[in-house]
Amino acid sequence: MAKRAKKRTITDSALDHVFFVLGGTATVWLAFLLVGESFHLGWGQLWFPLVFWAFVAYLLLPRLHRILTAIYVPGYFIGRARTSDGLLGDPVNLALLGSESQVHAAMGSAGWTMADDLTFSSGRRIAESTILRRSYPGAPVSPLYLFGRQQDFAYQQEVDNTPGQRHHVRFWRCPEGWMLPGGRTVAWLATGTYDRSVGFSLFTLQITHKIERNTDVERDHIVRSVSAAEPLVSVGVIKDFSTGYHSRNGGGDSISTDGDLPIIDVRRIPATSGLPGPSSHAGAAISAPTVVGGLLVVARAVVALLLVPKLLGASTQFAHVTIDGAPAEPSVTTAALAVIAAVVLLFGVGELVMAWGILAGRNWARVAAMWLSAVSIVIQAIDVSTGVTRITLEAGLVGLACDVLILLALSSGRAGNYARSTSRRTQTRQPPRAVQDPRRAGGL
Repeated sequence: MAKRAKKRTITDSALDHVFFVLGGTATVWLAFLLVGESFHLGWGQLWFPLVFWAFVAYLLLPRLHRILTAIYVPGYFIGRARTSDGLLGDPVNLALLGSESQVHAAMGSAGWTMADDLTFSSGRRIAESTILRRSYPGAPVSPLYLFGRQQDFAYQQEVDNTPGQRHHVRFWRCPEGWMLPGGRTVAWLATGTYDRSVGFSLFTLQITHKIERNTDVERDHIVRSVSAAEPLVSVGVIKDFSTGYHSRNGGGDSISTDGDLPIIDVRRIPATSGLPGPSSHAGAAISAPTVVGGLLVVARAVVALLLVPKLLGASTQFAHVTIDGAPAEPSVTTAALAVIAAVVLLFGVGELVMAWGILAGRNWARVAAMWLSAVSIVIQAIDVSTGVTRITLEAGLVGLACDVLILLALSSGRAGNYARSTSRRTQTRQPPRAVQDPRRAGGL
């Protein structure tokens, strides 16, 4: 069984890579089609430039960055977090010793508020709070990645009662047995930066927070606030942990640091009950790309189901259709339409089942949906290249965009991780069989 599971994991990973690259290629093609439509529609229509910007900023550029950074950005620890697009993010400028409950106790005593998880609801709330300048002490922070995973949790402090300006710090638990370059062992690594305003990312054109250039100021603020609130805390510093440098983070903001790494020791703080618990369960939350992909599959199913009554009601329009010069019998036309309607109905129902599987975290449903979208995209590309059809806003562009969006959403790392982790949990909960063939006990 272990060998089969390992083989299945390798196969799924290879498929994910194929779908990921195909999704990026299809996105570039769709961008060219949208540019072509812009000449037909005219850029004077306000909605089209807005749609084109959203497409480029949130779909095209992130996918291209993700493909390219997988080639040239090192995958080992270099003292920088990474964005979800693979770009180098904020510098790792803090380390901690102690348990998770002790870290929570120290940050809570120092007046920091734990940030909410980034969901559709919290994302909408932080957007409203920033625009309307309303307080949101637990506003979420964007995900950054270290050790191949998103931060375990984050803390923040609002400035002027608005999330537009805030102190914030992300924490990652270090893997068991992992050591800093030089052999020093720590329990946690963190990135502390200060959000000074909201603006456009230089690299992706997305709307994001802009951070203060000198990240050492925020690093020292975090150390001072924790040390002042907890006398039991001690702080050591690894001087010149990294070379002092000037660079840019994943949003294109300038950053500078002297390279020192403070180590905050909170092991003497009593663990307090009632604080946030261990974050090992955080990966169980459904990912936003999974929700988007599932809803798009539902939309595709609804379109198919709405077509069924139209096919059945159109039989009278074909009463005078000729076959080889002779009038076709109405019964033949009706039977043909009934068969087509039945096929479309089965497709629609199958799509709904597939959408349920995607949202429930079934990997088979995610892979099947990506296969359908990939085949549809390839067929449309062949038709266009051979001159069989021309894709425009009135004919085919919306359907192609839906297929591309499904492929982009479900081939993302977050969607894949959610589906595979949910599938593993489901298999773990399955009760063992009462009788097992001893020849299969070894996984043969």
